[in-house]
Amino acid sequence: MPPEDLPETLHVSTDEQLRAVSNLTRHRIMAVLRFEPATITQIAARVGLAKGSSSYHVRLLERAGLVKVVRTRKVRGVTERYYAMAARTLVLPDPGEGGPDVLMRHAVADLEAAPADGERHVKMAHLRLTEEQFAELGARLEALADEYRQLSDPSLPDASLVFALFHPASRARAEEDAK
Repeated sequence: MPPEDLPETLHVSTDEQLRAVSNLTRHRIMAVLRFEPATITQIAARVGLAKGSSSYHVRLLERAGLVKVVRTRKVRGVTERYYAMAARTLVLPDPGEGGPDVLMRHAVADLEAAPADGERHVKMAHLRLTEEQFAELGARLEALADEYRQLSDPSLPDASLVFALFHPASRARAEEDAK
């Protein structure tokens, strides 16, 4: 199945899927497969892992239904498998109160691993918004991300966009949690 024929969205919902996406190595493997299929050898080279380790992690992702074989070819009598994401977009469940936010943890890890001399645009802003403004800003950010995802060209270097718009814990709640 060519990547353009993949379903638009896959909702991560099972414990097996949650365990699979929680691992940073598997997150990086999925990033390799985001725009084009790759073999275990190609994945290993791009992620900087041994082929055996890459194969192990890809098998776990495949078993969880997050990646799939999209084509095969024979190379010197061996069947070479090309893996791709099972959908264009994975939707993670809300972590819930006090739960780990896998998406943000991976985003921070990716940012920390990015070349320090590379161009970055990182900003944190504290805002005071009405509920309508809050909803509008969230919708605009999502639309902007979708617009640029449509413009993505697999021949260009990767760029990551992460945003989080949320109401932080109240001061009273933060003090209570600190006790």
